[in-house]
Amino acid sequence: MSRRLPPLNALKAFEAAARHLSFTRAAEELFVTQAAVSHQIKALEEFLSMKLFLRRNRTLLLTEEGQSYYLDLKDIFIALQDATERLLARGAKGAITVALPPSLAIQWLVPRINTFSLLHPEIDVRIKAVDFDEGFLGDDIDVAIYYGRGKWSGLQADKLHTEYLTPVCSPLLFQGDKPLDSLDDLRHHMLLHDSSREAWKNWVRHFHVPGINVEQGPIFSHSMLVLQAAALGQGIALGHSVLARPEIVAGRLVCPFEEKLVSRNAYYLVCHQSQAELGKIVAFRDWLLAQVREEQENELLG
Repeated sequence: MSRRLPPLNALKAFEAAARHLSFTRAAEELFVTQAAVSHQIKALEEFLSMKLFLRRNRTLLLTEEGQSYYLDLKDIFIALQDATERLLARGAKGAITVALPPSLAIQWLVPRINTFSLLHPEIDVRIKAVDFDEGFLGDDIDVAIYYGRGKWSGLQADKLHTEYLTPVCSPLLFQGDKPLDSLDDLRHHMLLHDSSREAWKNWVRHFHVPGINVEQGPIFSHSMLVLQAAALGQGIALGHSVLARPEIVAGRLVCPFEEKLVSRNAYYLVCHQSQAELGKIVAFRDWLLAQVREEQENELLG
């Protein structure tokens, strides 16, 4: 025999209105309109075939049936809240699996992850460096870092870095007989490509650099590979700011030009919306966003 239960939204509206004895205050608490609360209460009364509230001289009162129903529901809502808090508390411990592109894992996350482990020794971090389809988050992954526009169905996305693209190369190239005094000098050097030639095509088109053959030069499957080739003096790469920064700080790469093209894509931390408030995910998100803010502040300070 199936259970005959009233709609949950109607119960929430009734519990809040009965606790406050006010449709207005209930609406404020639930972030809905007073009319919406009134509609839910009416639907609940029709479902139960009885009146739950009385209006007397602009005062809202519970009927005898409403008072009895509220006392029972009050305990149920408290039990639900306690159960949820216990579940979230358990979710603050255990393992968390983080998936992200290999280059970002090597260049950015791995050098920092020990600070998270020191802050949260109760959370076992498992890093999964993978190339995956954008927007797909498997059940075996708690959080991921995507590179894209930030709109994925069913996922909560928090923006990490704004990305820009700029040419980078080894300091060794300045010692050769081919100068790098202006953008036109790019024509004298090998261009190195990350995944495809589209990035260089867009960059050259944006800055109106004529005579550059973007169809030449090797293509690498991962950003880390193209940066490594550039650091070895094999040509000029179009570096993603987040990935290239450690190599620039270390002196293995330099930026020969000041021109920077802001990317339409960015890095986002994503998780399933249904798990966004899980304790371990909240802890990782807060830590990661703090790391990004600290990095950006350091960049502003020079």
